[in-house]
Amino acid sequence: MSASKTLIVIAGPTAVGKTKVSIEVAKKLNCEIISADSRQFFKEISIGTAKPTISELAEVKHHFIDILSVTERISAGEFEKLAIQKLDDLFKKDDLAIITGGSGLYIDAVCKGIDDFPEISESSKFKTQNLFDSKGIEGLQELIKEKDPEYFNQVDVQNKARLFRAVEVILETQLPYSSFKQSKPKQRPFNIIKFCLEMPREELYNRINLRVDEMIKDGLIAEVKSNLKNRQTQALQTVGYKELFKYFDGEYTLNQAIEKIKQHTRNYAKRQITWFKKDLSYTKAPFISVKNAAEFISEKTASL
Repeated sequence: MSASKTLIVIAGPTAVGKTKVSIEVAKKLNCEIISADSRQFFKEISIGTAKPTISELAEVKHHFIDILSVTERISAGEFEKLAIQKLDDLFKKDDLAIITGGSGLYIDAVCKGIDDFPEISESSKFKTQNLFDSKGIEGLQELIKEKDPEYFNQVDVQNKARLFRAVEVILETQLPYSSFKQSKPKQRPFNIIKFCLEMPREELYNRINLRVDEMIKDGLIAEVKSNLKNRQTQALQTVGYKELFKYFDGEYTLNQAIEKIKQHTRNYAKRQITWFKKDLSYTKAPFISVKNAAEFISEKTASL
């Protein structure tokens, strides 16, 4: 692959404007978009995951949206392989491609590579799910703390996807999850330029609150209700769905559930900001408007 090929990363916290900015950049640079948003892979959950609209998807070709059912699972390692294959295809016809999303782990999997973990048997997956069903997230945390204190001290202990993965590997191999972690990133046969959209924290939180209200108006409650039968799947252990499941259980009033969604989304955004700030390879892209941010990214990319 020619070294002139370039992958443009457009990352940032939830609600910062990644979708609209990525579409605008893609139109300016005439390229396609890979979604690295781990929640947008699933067909049944669209409103609560803020997927691009039908009209937005028609503006620019997107990849890896609506590729799975919530009853299925995909790891960052599996996504890495699929995304690299897709980039190989895209770079045969275009010099540029965009990857966007708020899932830092999935972006890192494509840019740096992910560790080579063993295949997980159905038995280990069942045991992990059973542990979660019986003891909740605390059960996963306790097992990791006991079997792999090194990883426990560095992982976000509220991130169910990462806890699930670590427990599955531990149960499958009887070895610490951290023993499989690689130290050197993989070398990619293309350039990578990374941007992180930023805006003042108060403004971002206001956008989050307004977006949750819009999701409710757009039918989020009905979307969650239609997924009640799948509520135990890993894909649905996420903000916007967990809180409304509790509303249907009578544990929250509707107003309480909505306020919890806003609060938990703000918390999630804060964790995303921390993740991207730690990676010094990102260029900060101030979000003043979609047009302004898109011009900033396009100009920086063209100057390479």
